[in-house]
Amino acid sequence: MQLPKGATVAVTDGEKLNLFRNTGDDGKTTLTALPHVAIDADHKGSDTGHRNSSANPDDHQAEEDGFSVGVADFLNKQVLDGVISALFVIAAPRTLGELRKHFHKKLSAVLVGELSKDLAGRSLQEVETAIAAA
Repeated sequence: MQLPKGATVAVTDGEKLNLFRNTGDDGKTTLTALPHVAIDADHKGSDTGHRNSSANPDDHQAEEDGFSVGVADFLNKQVLDGVISALFVIAAPRTLGELRKHFHKKLSAVLVGELSKDLAGRSLQEVETAIAAA
Protein backbone atom coordinates (compact mmCIF):
# COMPACT_ATOMS: atom_id res chain seq x y z
CA MET A 1 0.00 0.00 0.00
CA GLN A 2 1.16 3.50 -0.73
CA LEU A 3 0.53 5.96 2.06
CA PRO A 4 0.00 9.65 1.35
CA LYS A 5 2.87 11.87 2.43
CA GLY A 6 2.07 13.24 5.88
CA ALA A 7 -0.22 10.33 6.81
CA THR A 8 -0.20 9.33 10.45
CA VAL A 9 0.31 5.66 11.31
CA ALA A 10 -1.01 4.43 14.66
CA VAL A 11 0.32 1.07 15.90
CA THR A 12 -1.36 -0.33 19.01
CA ASP A 13 -2.04 -3.60 20.80
CA GLY A 14 -4.23 -2.62 23.74
CA GLU A 15 -1.30 -1.78 26.01
CA LYS A 16 0.86 0.63 24.05
CA LEU A 17 0.51 3.13 21.22
CA ASN A 18 3.24 4.14 18.78
CA LEU A 19 2.64 6.96 16.33
CA PHE A 20 4.52 7.62 13.11
CA ARG A 21 4.32 10.09 10.24
CA ASN A 22 4.99 9.14 6.63
CA THR A 23 7.70 11.47 5.37
CA GLY A 24 8.42 9.47 2.21
CA ASP A 25 8.07 10.68 -1.35
CA ASP A 26 7.40 8.95 -4.67
CA GLY A 27 5.19 6.23 -3.20
CA LYS A 28 7.86 4.98 -0.77
CA THR A 29 6.77 4.78 2.84
CA THR A 30 9.34 6.29 5.19
CA LEU A 31 8.11 6.47 8.76
CA THR A 32 9.32 8.94 11.34
CA ALA A 33 8.48 8.30 14.98
CA LEU A 34 6.27 10.90 16.66
CA PRO A 35 6.55 11.78 20.35
CA HIS A 36 4.96 9.39 22.83
CA VAL A 37 1.50 10.41 24.04
CA ALA A 38 -0.17 9.49 27.31
CA ILE A 39 -3.45 7.64 26.81
CA ASP A 40 -6.28 7.86 29.31
CA ALA A 41 -7.02 4.18 29.88
CA ASP A 42 -9.75 4.75 32.48
CA HIS A 43 -12.49 4.08 29.96
CA LYS A 44 -14.80 1.14 29.97
CA GLY A 45 -14.52 -1.09 26.94
CA SER A 46 -17.55 -2.33 25.08
CA ASP A 47 -19.95 -4.18 27.29
CA THR A 48 -19.82 -7.80 26.18
CA GLY A 49 -22.07 -9.07 28.91
CA HIS A 50 -19.19 -10.62 30.84
CA ARG A 51 -18.67 -9.63 34.41
CA ASN A 52 -15.40 -9.91 36.23
CA SER A 53 -15.39 -12.08 39.30
CA SER A 54 -13.15 -14.66 40.88
CA ALA A 55 -14.90 -17.22 38.66
CA ASN A 56 -14.30 -15.07 35.55
CA PRO A 57 -11.03 -13.17 36.06
CA ASP A 58 -10.77 -11.02 32.96
CA ASP A 59 -9.45 -7.75 34.38
CA HIS A 60 -6.56 -7.73 31.89
CA GLN A 61 -8.93 -7.78 28.93
CA ALA A 62 -11.03 -5.02 30.46
CA GLU A 63 -7.85 -2.93 30.88
CA GLU A 64 -6.88 -3.52 27.24
CA ASP A 65 -10.37 -2.57 26.07
CA GLY A 66 -10.23 0.59 28.19
CA PHE A 67 -6.86 1.48 26.66
CA SER A 68 -8.29 0.90 23.17
CA VAL A 69 -11.16 3.27 23.90
CA GLY A 70 -8.61 5.84 25.11
CA VAL A 71 -6.63 5.43 21.85
CA ALA A 72 -9.80 5.89 19.80
CA ASP A 73 -10.68 9.02 21.79
CA PHE A 74 -7.18 10.42 21.24
CA LEU A 75 -7.26 9.71 17.50
CA ASN A 76 -10.79 11.13 17.19
CA LYS A 77 -9.66 14.36 18.87
CA GLN A 78 -6.60 14.62 16.61
CA VAL A 79 -8.80 14.24 13.52
CA LEU A 80 -11.46 16.67 14.76
CA ASP A 81 -8.75 19.23 15.63
CA GLY A 82 -7.26 18.93 12.14
CA VAL A 83 -3.95 17.46 13.34
CA ILE A 84 -4.52 14.20 11.41
CA SER A 85 -5.77 14.39 7.83
CA ALA A 86 -4.89 10.83 6.76
CA LEU A 87 -4.65 7.85 9.13
CA PHE A 88 -3.49 4.25 8.79
CA VAL A 89 -4.18 2.00 11.81
CA ILE A 90 -2.26 -1.18 12.63
CA ALA A 91 -3.62 -3.07 15.61
CA ALA A 92 -3.88 -6.52 17.08
CA PRO A 93 -7.11 -8.09 15.78
CA ARG A 94 -9.17 -7.78 18.98
CA THR A 95 -7.84 -4.27 19.60
CA LEU A 96 -8.76 -3.20 16.07
CA GLY A 97 -12.30 -4.46 16.60
CA GLU A 98 -12.60 -2.44 19.80
CA LEU A 99 -11.14 0.67 18.15
CA ARG A 100 -13.62 0.51 15.25
CA LYS A 101 -16.54 0.65 17.69
CA HIS A 102 -15.35 4.05 18.91
CA PHE A 103 -14.13 5.74 15.74
CA HIS A 104 -15.87 9.04 15.00
CA LYS A 105 -17.40 9.30 11.51
CA LYS A 106 -14.86 12.01 10.62
CA LEU A 107 -12.04 9.67 11.61
CA SER A 108 -13.55 6.99 9.39
CA ALA A 109 -13.53 9.52 6.54
CA VAL A 110 -9.75 10.12 6.82
CA LEU A 111 -8.89 6.45 7.40
CA VAL A 112 -6.73 5.39 4.44
CA GLY A 113 -6.29 1.81 5.64
CA GLU A 114 -6.15 -0.71 8.45
CA LEU A 115 -3.99 -3.73 9.13
CA SER A 116 -5.14 -6.36 11.61
CA LYS A 117 -1.75 -7.45 12.93
CA ASP A 118 0.12 -7.10 16.23
CA LEU A 119 3.17 -4.97 15.38
CA ALA A 120 3.36 -2.93 18.59
CA GLY A 121 6.93 -2.95 19.83
CA ARG A 122 8.28 -4.08 16.45
CA SER A 123 10.98 -2.19 14.58
CA LEU A 124 10.26 0.71 12.28
CA GLN A 125 11.42 -1.38 9.32
CA GLU A 126 8.98 -4.19 10.18
CA VAL A 127 6.12 -1.69 10.30
CA GLU A 128 7.15 -0.17 6.95
CA THR A 129 7.41 -3.62 5.37
CA ALA A 130 3.95 -4.60 6.66
CA ILE A 131 2.42 -1.41 5.23
CA ALA A 132 4.10 -1.96 1.86
CA ALA A 133 2.69 -5.51 1.75
CA ALA A 134 -0.83 -4.43 2.74
